[in-house]
Amino acid sequence: MKNIIIGIVAVLGFGFNTVAQDLAPYIRIVGTNGSIEQSSEKIIEVLKENSFRILGSYYPANRSSLKVIVFTRKDLENTVVKTADRGALAAAFKVGLVEKGGKVTVSYTNPDYILRAYLRDDYTSNQGVFEKFSADLKSTFSAIGNDFVPFGGTVPADKLKKYHYKIMMPYFTDPVELNEFASFEEGLKIIEANLKAKKGQTVQVYKLVYPNNKVAVFGVGLTGKEDGEAYFLPKIGVEHVAALPYEIILQGKQATMLHGKYRIALHWPNLTMGTFMKIMSTPGDIEDTLEALCKPAASRSNSP
Repeated sequence: MKNIIIGIVAVLGFGFNTVAQDLAPYIRIVGTNGSIEQSSEKIIEVLKENSFRILGSYYPANRSSLKVIVFTRKDLENTVVKTADRGALAAAFKVGLVEKGGKVTVSYTNPDYILRAYLRDDYTSNQGVFEKFSADLKSTFSAIGNDFVPFGGTVPADKLKKYHYKIMMPYFTDPVELNEFASFEEGLKIIEANLKAKKGQTVQVYKLVYPNNKVAVFGVGLTGKEDGEAYFLPKIGVEHVAALPYEIILQGKQATMLHGKYRIALHWPNLTMGTFMKIMSTPGDIEDTLEALCKPAASRSNSP
């Protein structure tokens, strides 16, 4: 009887620790000598060899010492797009590369962290799919390095589905509305055209479109020197470069974005309030830029 009781306590304790564990937003794979391009080529190669699909890449803040590679996999896409409240944002994962002093540090966004935050209750109902994705990703990146060190601050796993930075700050469920279109097709056309024109000092890093679900996600690089990545990234930490690019999500007729005070805090959870205040204008700047991408170009007849 005593052994049974001890066994039950052990199981309960294990379950509690699993739920209450602290999770970090990033996992560092390796720090290696060589160029950022050499590391990038190897990463793309191993991802493709293991059935991951490369969506795009770019140099955040227009710095050759920083690079992000965006990727996905079909089983992940098929699962997350079913979450009605912007679940498709969880389809894109990122590798961040930071070159400093002749050494390249490679990291990636932690699936367990991001998926819990973005899918909330739907994370548990599809946990088997996500755990396989995470395990396969770790196995794939073992060809690059074997550090697998979590970093970037921590949040208790069971708090991620209702994460917010401070009291009165926004949650995942408090998106910024960018525009409402006459149809999904109209919204897609307008956003694509504006990104093609690089409106507002932006660049399209990747695009995911799910026509049957009437959902599209655009990864947008913010290239403005005074109000884009070059302004805010050095202030809050280039080591978290895999947080980028920012996203617009079009669902049906409505285009939204995650609130900057939520999304930045989620990807930089160890930010002090003092550091956050240094980029006080950034959430509004990002909103203005992405909102402009969701507006139709002015007709020539209205031009002066």
